[in-house]
Amino acid sequence: MIQTFSAFTSEVDDVESAVTEIREQLAAEDALLKNTIGLITCLPEFIETGVVGALQDALPFDLIGQTTIAASTLGSETLDILNILVITSDELEFVVGQTEPITGENLCLLESSYHAAVGERTEQPAVTLLYGPLLMNVGGEFFVSAFNELTNNAPVFGSLAVDNTLDYHNSFVIYKGEASRDQLAFINIYGELNPQFYLATISHEKIFDEKGVVTSSAGNQLKTVDDKPAVDFLTSKGLAVNADGVIEGLNSFPYIVDYNDGTPPVVRVIFALTPEGDAVCLGGIPEGSTLGVGYFDDKDIRSTTRKALEAISSSSGKNAILFSCIGRYFTLGFEPEGEVLAARRILDSLGKTYTLAYSGAEICPVTNIADGVSLTNRFHNATFIAMVF
Repeated sequence: MIQTFSAFTSEVDDVESAVTEIREQLAAEDALLKNTIGLITCLPEFIETGVVGALQDALPFDLIGQTTIAASTLGSETLDILNILVITSDELEFVVGQTEPITGENLCLLESSYHAAVGERTEQPAVTLLYGPLLMNVGGEFFVSAFNELTNNAPVFGSLAVDNTLDYHNSFVIYKGEASRDQLAFINIYGELNPQFYLATISHEKIFDEKGVVTSSAGNQLKTVDDKPAVDFLTSKGLAVNADGVIEGLNSFPYIVDYNDGTPPVVRVIFALTPEGDAVCLGGIPEGSTLGVGYFDDKDIRSTTRKALEAISSSSGKNAILFSCIGRYFTLGFEPEGEVLAARRILDSLGKTYTLAYSGAEICPVTNIADGVSLTNRFHNATFIAMVF
């Protein structure tokens, strides 16, 4: 048996009131089963005022999660909240762990922390939930490849932390109520969970027909496309260069990467250009992949999310963990909360227990095209993702 409960509070200043509000909504906690975990998302202010720490002290299970810019759960009316999704079960087992501070793409750091958490267990988890820090010197692709190796290619689902500041300096990962800017937290879930995964990216009609082949790259740096500098490829697709030679609106365009390995294309965002003309991306773009350029607008974001939610509606799963990229939030312009509000209306009407939050980047398996069943873990940008169970 799997049981879930959700709770939320918008009380950020009065710690005692916030704890009481959460405890009252989780009145069924007396019925907690053998193993329990709490997934938490909140604005960073809830950490600063001590609400998160007080909740960890007050609740009889671990709180693992991250900060966000907006969140929602069943019954909430505002997005400036702290929310908790509680999963409790006699059959499922939850193994939690946290890495040492991450200073670079060093697998040994993650490996030692992972094995310290799982001990002698060798079986593959049903899924690994991952909450990663938003770091400028470490790409999210590294986290995916590392956990592919550590979990023997178990499904990995999660997010990179984000916040409501201009430079995201208050982005925190939450582990047992403590906040960290540079440590990764994970939850291995063992047992019969049977998760299903859903994504919303960009409509095919929003992708320009002309594409190129990545001929040189290094990690998240795109160097050449069709043996020409990456900057030449970008400008050839119509991106404007101002009088100072700077491409305007560089990170406003989604870049569609086809790995050419039988998996669906994924979205990447380019956030900077080096003096040499290399494009620095929020995620890896491997050599041999095909690169296209698209464009987002508010209608497409609403449309693609609605299609994903329609698929979720037909799922037999009663619970959902959802993330949407902060880039989608900002693309909605004067109605930045429109996507999550639409999702909330649909999910509330279905009566599903869920947690929904914005992310700095997304991690979600994709279904391989050839068999329509097997999964490959992928790192995403500008994507709406969901895990239903």
